[in-house]
Parts: sequence; C-alpha cells; structure tokens
Amino acid sequence: MDSVTEFYEEKALAELSAWLVQTKKRPSFVNKLTKGTQRAINDLIPEKVHKVITFAIENMVKGVLFGTKFITPKPLSANSLRQKEEKVQKIIRIYKNTASAEGAITGAGGILWGLADFPAFLTIKMKMLFEIAAAYGYDVKDLRERLFMLYIFKLTFASQETRNSTVKIIEQWDDFAENLPKEIEEFDWKDFQLEYRDYMDLAKLAQLIPIIGAGVGAVANYQLTAKLGEMAMQCYRIRYFDWKV
Repeated sequence: MDSVTEFYEEKALAELSAWLVQTKKRPSFVNKLTKGTQRAINDLIPEKVHKVITFAIENMVKGVLFGTKFITPKPLSANSLRQKEEKVQKIIRIYKNTASAEGAITGAGGILWGLADFPAFLTIKMKMLFEIAAAYGYDVKDLRERLFMLYIFKLTFASQETRNSTVKIIEQWDDFAENLPKEIEEFDWKDFQLEYRDYMDLAKLAQLIPIIGAGVGAVANYQLTAKLGEMAMQCYRIRYFDWKV
C-alpha cells in the first residue's frame, strides 16, 4: 500500500469513527416530541389507509429494486478504498444535480406536480444506491445487497431513535445477514413507509406550495440526495474496514 492510499484510509477511518459518534447520539427532546406527535397522528389514521400507503410504497421500492438492477454497472474491480470512493464521489455529484433539477421541475407545478416528485425522486435515490454499491464492488443481484441498500435508506430517512437501532444492524451486517428474509415480501414495509413518509413530510412539505415550490424542491432534493450519499459511503466503509462493535 503506497503512502497516499494509506493516508486516505487513515483519514476515512477517522471520518467513520466521528460519523458513528454523531449517528449514535441520543434522541433530543425535539426529536422525541416530533416522533411522538407523528406517532399520535399515525395512530389516528385508519389501518386500511396505512395498508394502502404501505402497498404503494412497497411496490414502488420493489419496482425500482428489481427493475434497476438490470442496468446497473458491474461491481468495480478496484482494490483500494481511494479508487472506489473517487468513483462514488462522481456518482453522488451526478445524482445530486439530477435530483435537484427534478425537484425544481416538479416543485414549479404546485401540488399536482409535487405529488409526481415522490416516485421520481425515490427512483433517483435508489438508482444512486445501486451505482454506489457497484462502485464498492458489491453485486446488487444478490438479495442481501439490495436489502442492505434498504437499511441504508432507512438509516438516512428516519427518526434518531430508529437511526440508532438501524446503525447497529449495519455494524453487525455479516451476522444479521445470516437471518435475513428469503423473500423481499418479508421485509417490514409498514415500519419502512412510516419512517420514510414522516421524514419526507417534514423535509419537503413546502415543495407543494406554488411559486416557492421550485426553489424548495431543488434545494431539498439536492441536500437529501447528498445526505443519502454520505450515509451510503459510511455504511460501506464499515464493511470495508470490517468494523466491529
């Protein structure tokens, strides 16, 4: 290992350590209050409505997961973390700009176009995860790798409480993967959609407002895509360094 590569890995490991400390922080009072309010609202919504929303989100995510894998690049053969992450950074830049443009277009149309942003932005984010996984050398045709991406997604768009429990799964992925469901249908889709919907409602509600929606959509999509990309990098670093808790 040359000195540049060694320095890069030392720097990445330090960044990972700092990220884990930040990610595992205890939920703040505001976090708890917000989560409690969202939980109370969700409890008021009839179970039939939850089932409809869960079905819609589940099928959108599954459609992207199973449809995108056929046009995803083959796993990158690069050995060093530096080479892998040079590729990953390029991928994230491309998708941040793509997501920003998509958010601006759909945000300009008010409520109706704003609703169209949901499946379009979801597709952009999932496609980025596919390419990031391939850049780190993983074969996304493997169901376990697609489920790993779902946990990255969940880690990114969730309450602090859920984030704390999800990062433990990421850290212990090899052991956890041995007991993964054999079929994608066995994944806890209701919990997934509740966390995602609550997070996105807070982040993107203003995008539905005419006139300001375009600017909000562009900024929100850019920042949320950047956040997902950063989360993905740290999660794959955990696996690269064979992180042990």
